[in-house]
Amino acid sequence: MTRFTRWAALTAAAALLTAGCTGGGSSDDGSGDDGKKGDDGTAALDWGRCKASGDEPAPGGDWQCATLQVPLDWSKPDGSTIGLALIRAKATGDDRLGSLLFNFGGPGGSGVSMMPSYASAVSTLHERYDLVSWDPRGVAASEGVRCRDDKDIQAAESAVDGTPDTPAEERAYLQDAADFGKGCEKSAGELMAHVSTTDTARDMDRIRQVLGDDRLNYFGISYGTELGGVYAHLFPGKVGRLTLDAVVDPTADTVGHAKNQTRGFQTALNNYLKSTGRDPEQGSREIADLLDRIDAEPLPTSSSGRKLTQSLALTGIVLPLYSKDGWPALTSALDAAEDGDGSELLALADGYNERDPSGRYGTTTHSQRVISCLDDKQRPTVEETKKLLPAFEELSPVFGTFLGWDTAGWCHDWPVPGQFDTPEVSAPGAAPILVVGNTGDPATPYEGARKMADELGEGVGVVLTWKGEGHGAYGSGSDCVDSTVNAYLLDGTVPKDGKVCS
Repeated sequence: MTRFTRWAALTAAAALLTAGCTGGGSSDDGSGDDGKKGDDGTAALDWGRCKASGDEPAPGGDWQCATLQVPLDWSKPDGSTIGLALIRAKATGDDRLGSLLFNFGGPGGSGVSMMPSYASAVSTLHERYDLVSWDPRGVAASEGVRCRDDKDIQAAESAVDGTPDTPAEERAYLQDAADFGKGCEKSAGELMAHVSTTDTARDMDRIRQVLGDDRLNYFGISYGTELGGVYAHLFPGKVGRLTLDAVVDPTADTVGHAKNQTRGFQTALNNYLKSTGRDPEQGSREIADLLDRIDAEPLPTSSSGRKLTQSLALTGIVLPLYSKDGWPALTSALDAAEDGDGSELLALADGYNERDPSGRYGTTTHSQRVISCLDDKQRPTVEETKKLLPAFEELSPVFGTFLGWDTAGWCHDWPVPGQFDTPEVSAPGAAPILVVGNTGDPATPYEGARKMADELGEGVGVVLTWKGEGHGAYGSGSDCVDSTVNAYLLDGTVPKDGKVCS
């Protein structure tokens, strides 16, 4: 199963093409450390060359890596520790402001892998900031979790129906969810109960300390906005210049998030259909009919005998909706599927699911599930979900049923209980935080930006609106957005709340 929430899918796909690095760089390049101590007296990080990750070479140039030890359990700060993998590139100019910490989404996204490929998009910021990111706990090189091997992942893709229609399919769906949770528990062990967003926000403050910054300067994207909001709540006095882009609605619970995203993807699909000259309502019905036909009889593909199932087809439709640049690929893939060839939609689904040509899968969704199921207290039963399905289907004939069922399956029979109904992000007394919303965002609908600003509190949350398409606004083609964000992060210029870029 794939939950289409909180992870910037195009970012994940780009990360597959980026050289990775693991924590624990050696200092034999002469860079050593900076001789700093954090405000808790913690010794400076030992920055050094990044190591290769898997088959990928290490990033070159000025990139450095390090490992930071943090408490496994923040309620026991002197207890056992875990290592967090970090990456940075020092500011390119002379007028350095400090460090700018990035989280690219998820939960489950690797900042260590993504940061080097994203650097060109933030080159203006890089002149005055050290660019820094990390793999949050439970992710990739920071005690990453793998809940299922590649063979079993592929088997589940073909055998498990994400929109079960019969009692037998329901049983298989729920059993698969339970088995996945057991695999996560086996992989994560005691870490399973210590990967919450709150835990990671506390890690962020330790990162701030060891970087030598009095306040945290931060750029959070997608789920990274929720993480930034939780940080601001826990450490309002340590908030520096925080930008939150592609904002998660902090007032939504598990069902609320699923409904928000159902609306968001349907809106993006409507906009795509309009761009092709088609009526959105009619076009959506035609796509829903195609998915029903694929559910009854999966399509053949050119990929080693693999077939395109309904769930894979839907995943393939979702990926190109994250950016207008993907719309031509969606048109081609849908046309091919209508002609009986599922190859193009399967290739798109594989991009979202981090599957490479050799059949190896990434673990973003494994980490995502471990983190989100620890965060989310709400656990809808099958009976409750079935009552919700009509409302989901009314929101979207294409995405509604899948995302409705996801509320029951995602954390079904999970080994550890969830902690919160919704995250706490109120931050009275914090410095102004820039909240950037995009009216055409499919994964984190625009309404979440205003709700995040309201929850942060009066005088704290400042909304910048972009009337555009895609997941995220900064670097997406709006000079107005980019210049406003740059002025805030570089000069401390806070725009008027409600500023609109068209």
